[in-house]
Amino acid sequence: MQRIRLRYTKRGRLRFTSHRDFQRAFERALRRAEVPMAYSAGFTPHPKVSYANAAPTGTGSEAEFLEIALTDHRDPDKLRELLDESLPDGLDIIDAVEARTSGLADRLTASVWELRLDGVEPGDAESAVAAFLAAETVEVRRKTKSGMRTFDARGAVAALEASDRTGDTPCAILRLVVRHVTPAVRPDDVLSGLRAVADLAPPVPAAVTRLAQGLFDEESGTVTDPLAPDREAAPAAPPTAAGTASATAPEGPAA
Repeated sequence: MQRIRLRYTKRGRLRFTSHRDFQRAFERALRRAEVPMAYSAGFTPHPKVSYANAAPTGTGSEAEFLEIALTDHRDPDKLRELLDESLPDGLDIIDAVEARTSGLADRLTASVWELRLDGVEPGDAESAVAAFLAAETVEVRRKTKSGMRTFDARGAVAALEASDRTGDTPCAILRLVVRHVTPAVRPDDVLSGLRAVADLAPPVPAAVTRLAQGLFDEESGTVTDPLAPDREAAPAAPPTAAGTASATAPEGPAA
């Protein structure tokens, strides 16, 4: 059995697809591309697909991950092309590697988010960010399956900064690094926290995009590529016939 790990996006209007909608679209793409999928056992076999930490409905993403199990060996790059052609525009497969290490989900410990706040003055956003970061805790409330729940949104935020986007109308851009904790802190929770500490309330809903997802490096404060360990574990390519011949050919006579 071969395992392939894929990175995919949710762009444009496709950011409004739910995780279940994506699952259905992806399984149709597997059939169209004639991927030799491995199936689970039992009365209702399902293709072996493992989804990891999907973004909330309504948010865009450049860094969603999943893993599939195959019964026959396939080249990851060619498989990526076939699946990408079989998915609608906006759901794009942008990377594929053969799984050579374990624990992909364990390497998804943080996310980098971009929040575009149309109608918000950059100076107001910077003041709100400063107040948020200065607070020891920022309690927010969110409705969950078990009812309303109160939790701290500040502790999960590893970095938060504001900038502006040039244009005719005011627009503030927030760049946010959030650790994956329990309960999960989402970008809209941070927006609720900014409203609580600084009364920052965008006049229109924020446009939210996940830019990266991976292992959080405490020293550098960056989020690393979770597929890098699989690339590094790949065996080195054997020398070509031409390279071998040139390396072992006897030297010619001196000119």
